[in-house]
Amino acid sequence: MPIKTIYQQILDNLTTSVILLDNQLFIIYMNPAAEMLLQASIRRLKGKAVYEWLVFSEEDLELMRDALTTSHPYSKREARLMNAMGQELLIDYSVNLSPSLGLLLEVQARDRLLRIEREEELLSRHATARSLVRGLAHEIKNPLGGIRGAAQLLERELTDVDLHDYTRVIIDEADRLRNLVDRLLGPHKLPHLEMVNIHAILERVCHLVRAESEEKISLTRDYDPSIPEFSGDKEQLIQAILNIVRNAMQALHESATENPSITIKTRALRQMTLGTERHRLVCSIEIVDNGPGIPDELASSIFYPMVTGRAEGSGLGLSIAQSIINRHRGL
Repeated sequence: MPIKTIYQQILDNLTTSVILLDNQLFIIYMNPAAEMLLQASIRRLKGKAVYEWLVFSEEDLELMRDALTTSHPYSKREARLMNAMGQELLIDYSVNLSPSLGLLLEVQARDRLLRIEREEELLSRHATARSLVRGLAHEIKNPLGGIRGAAQLLERELTDVDLHDYTRVIIDEADRLRNLVDRLLGPHKLPHLEMVNIHAILERVCHLVRAESEEKISLTRDYDPSIPEFSGDKEQLIQAILNIVRNAMQALHESATENPSITIKTRALRQMTLGTERHRLVCSIEIVDNGPGIPDELASSIFYPMVTGRAEGSGLGLSIAQSIINRHRGL
């Protein structure tokens, strides 16, 4: 194999973005990782100025021009830039001089690494919380069964019917606690996997929400029709998404937001890492309301059971949604 082909394959398989610039800071070459970063192909950007597609500060551009004249390489950590699609990027980048060609720009996306770290932490904390809940559920349900059974036996022995009201309270409260524990554990059955259309699921959720809100909330759909069908449990996915949309609906109602609205947006994203697993294609669902938002003190713990910012909330809806999405290898 020619040495040039070997070098080309190495560059093409790097996860670090490599961009070669001429003396005018025009793009000569980009590897596929750089194409993903700039969200455009080399065929489209070749001969274009890099600052048209990756918005640097004037100070950063001056440093690049100085590097061309002084031949001094440099690096910059956690720089905040904007790509041409309006997405803010947190990156580390290094500038090296190639005397015969120009500047070699190596870019490492920090925001993706930070997102992966946050997702791994979220998965770890959620798994810990689930283990704790399962242990507590076992310890609670066993004595509850004994209390309920003893109350039933006592009710049979009591000849005074008026006293049955007390045993009935014990039985009803034991049942209520058992139901609460069952809800904490989430769906019992494993997902029944079949090919599902995400937009059919979302339309079902919209129909339910419209009826519950008496059409007082504006629902906007922004769908990506290119998303293919995937393997999932239709009923469980409806429950997970409905829990999140209901959360938004209740927040809008309690905050008395003017012109309340919820937007449901779908997109197909490519080469995404969820937790520790990289996927060629993923389905992204965004549910956005114009309400007051999540309080900062709850933002990092909203998926824990019994955590809620609402006086009447149970704190189980988002926890159950997270469990269902996790079973579908998502977040």
